[in-house]
Amino acid sequence: MNEINNISGNKIKEFVDHNPPWIFQNDTLQASFEFADFEDVMKVVNQVAEKAEELAHHPFWSNEYNKLAFVLSTHDAGDKVTEKDIQLAREISQIITS
Repeated sequence: MNEINNISGNKIKEFVDHNPPWIFQNDTLQASFEFADFEDVMKVVNQVAEKAEELAHHPFWSNEYNKLAFVLSTHDAGDKVTEKDIQLAREISQIITS
């Protein structure tokens, strides 16, 4: 089993301070994004799904037409934010901004 790296509140704060629209709420990293249309959302969802498989870390996400929201935490760490969540959030942001 992979080691889970719990991280400090300072590291989480540093991440959200430098990576809008990510916020830390209810022991999770959360972000919402708006796109031109549903087709653009689905392109991002497919790219994130590929990256999540590579990282073996799967997000909770929700979608309504042109809106896509993510909630990240690590179940094996007691539903707390870990390095895995920070890494996936960075990957999601990179996919969306590229």
